[in-house]
Amino acid sequence: MMSQLLADGEITPGIASEEYISRRKRLLEVLPEKSLAVIASADQQMMTDVVPYPFRQSGDYLYITGCTQPGGVAVLSEESGLCMFMPDTNKEDIVWQGQTAGVEAAMDFFKADKAFPLSQLQKILPEMIERSKMVYHNVKTSSSSYKNLDAFHRASLNKKVKDLAYYTDELRWVKSKSEVKLIRESASIVSQSLIQTMMLSRTHREESQLAAKIEYECKMRGAQRMAFHPVVGGGANGSVIHYSRNDNKIKTGDLLLMDVGCEYHGYLSDLTRTWPPCGRFSPAQVKMLIKGFQELGILEKGKSFQYNYLNPTAIGHSLGMDIHDSVTLNKDKPLEPGVVITIEPGIYIPPVPILKENAPERYRGIGIRIEDEVLVTETGHEVLTASVPKEIPHLTTLMSMGDRSAAMDAHELLQQQRAACS
Repeated sequence: MMSQLLADGEITPGIASEEYISRRKRLLEVLPEKSLAVIASADQQMMTDVVPYPFRQSGDYLYITGCTQPGGVAVLSEESGLCMFMPDTNKEDIVWQGQTAGVEAAMDFFKADKAFPLSQLQKILPEMIERSKMVYHNVKTSSSSYKNLDAFHRASLNKKVKDLAYYTDELRWVKSKSEVKLIRESASIVSQSLIQTMMLSRTHREESQLAAKIEYECKMRGAQRMAFHPVVGGGANGSVIHYSRNDNKIKTGDLLLMDVGCEYHGYLSDLTRTWPPCGRFSPAQVKMLIKGFQELGILEKGKSFQYNYLNPTAIGHSLGMDIHDSVTLNKDKPLEPGVVITIEPGIYIPPVPILKENAPERYRGIGIRIEDEVLVTETGHEVLTASVPKEIPHLTTLMSMGDRSAAMDAHELLQQQRAACS
């Protein structure tokens, strides 16, 4: 728990207990009568026997409970309200991991209606399953703590078990005012951090250095972690959609594609820009999409479907507590105020043909993506990452600005840029 960051009445920073209680109530309202919702926390993944990987909570468990620690199971029904099974701890666990929230915290802090140690789940949950008509759980984040119960197996064989994700994805689709505030701050953090990283790229051409820079800047501005492993792709590496090695040097004249995001108290940002670290675009790097590609001979005239070979991704995705949020919902679902999406047109021309792309040699190895976060509003939309330059004149202006943060005079910067671009 992060009590030093919380205002009165908050369970997580920026979100009050009343909002969590309202979420539980709405979930029960949309579930069929006499349903039981079983929501497990994420498991703690281990590097070795006693060394854990950094932990990130399951979106659904965090959305319903506000609890950020591993090892719990939340059960929700009209009959019992919210029942939280909290992890059992011993003195040795506390020595190694510190204090964790238990049964008392579940009742007093997380506002559960009932709470028990996790060790009692095998005794209590089977009866709750037997009394319910349907059992819903998140299939992707299910836990052996309840899946191994005989009662759960019987319910599954009797087709009483279904995926909860459709219902929670529906609830999470439209963000509340408090959620929008956190998403806005997450977007602001990553936007400021990327601008600083773009400026550093003029003199530092290692992908690994820029990956380190963006993470440093995000965390110094209050982010708890990155939303995903940053994509820092120089040259042909930018044509690999989810490039993650980040271990090459960016060559003179190459474009650099960075796809980055951070997490701010459970809410994620997602932003991509592509620019030339040396400050100048080549003519081949500025033509746009289908019409431009037909003129360049990359696509055949009258065969615009070939564009799918050059960009196999969707135009965007929902964004929230997960980087691809509410994924079970229909892709044609109408947007409405409070929905946050990304818009990310891109073009990926691999250095050698992979699918059926047919680009001239001089365009091989170019990858360009421009991604923004967009909040749908009552009057239209708001681009939450608009502060980061993306137009060619704005990018070239940014890349020629003095680096005030490093207290570098203009002459010295110019000399470094000339050396890097020569």
